[in-house]
Amino acid sequence: MEAPSALPAPTRRRALTVTLATAAAVIAAPAGVAAASPAAVGRPSRPRPRTRPLRHAHAHNDYLHPRPLHDALAHGFTSVEADIFLVDGELLVAHDPAGLDPRRTLAGLYLEPLRALVRAGHGSVYPPHRTPFQLLIDIKADGVAAYRELDRQLTRHGSLFTRYHHGRVRPGAVTAVISGDRAARTPMEAQRTRLAFYDGRLDDLGTPAPASFAPLISANWTQTFGWSGVGPFPRAGRDRLRALVATAHREGRRIRFWATPDLPGPARDAVWSELLAAGVDHLNTDDLAGLERFLRTRAGAPRVP
Repeated sequence: MEAPSALPAPTRRRALTVTLATAAAVIAAPAGVAAASPAAVGRPSRPRPRTRPLRHAHAHNDYLHPRPLHDALAHGFTSVEADIFLVDGELLVAHDPAGLDPRRTLAGLYLEPLRALVRAGHGSVYPPHRTPFQLLIDIKADGVAAYRELDRQLTRHGSLFTRYHHGRVRPGAVTAVISGDRAARTPMEAQRTRLAFYDGRLDDLGTPAPASFAPLISANWTQTFGWSGVGPFPRAGRDRLRALVATAHREGRRIRFWATPDLPGPARDAVWSELLAAGVDHLNTDDLAGLERFLRTRAGAPRVP
């Protein structure tokens, strides 16, 4: 093949564009994720095969998968979780400080890809479905400062997100919910306009904090119930679970439990079955294929008595 300098001007420009795009892709590729091949750069990506969204599927620690966000979408997940740290003015995605990588930013892994998907999907993450999509952002430290930077970044993608403005909620293609460091609550409550909502706890049920502020309630399953899926679910536990779900739904909130069993097997299936039967909104997992298989297999199955 001839060198670019020996080609006609229009061809030289195309060759230079591909070279620069290839370099950018290599630099931007997250650690552990292969960059696109030079042959693929500059060529329109193929549309993602249409996947029927699963409204109960939540990807815990989504960023640990080989393709953050995209692997969850390929399995139909409608909620993903990203842990963030504020480092030198940037929001980096990692589980702990040892995993910080300046290439793995919240904007690069989630905000910008979601904006591109919603634009391509004419306002939906899963066209033609209009299923709401949740981005759960867990602030690991420096809650106030991290939230203020997050608020600035969300504002840059304002048309993408569900918005709260002077007491009213305007739905968007993506709803950002803030979890983790509880110090973020103070600046959030002070805002008359915001593009994020708060991840409440069981103590928020029945309080004046409205669903327009805390639309999601999350709790530790093991600490709340102690049942690991082995043997029958104690009747008192089942009654309490259904009462919590009923209260949350009556207040216009969704509910999620973390620290549920996540090893494949009958115990995990038993807990997931109880959660579905009780009306829990989000099932928490690191096993994308496992939860997708469980939900699609049980679609339309009778409720647990």
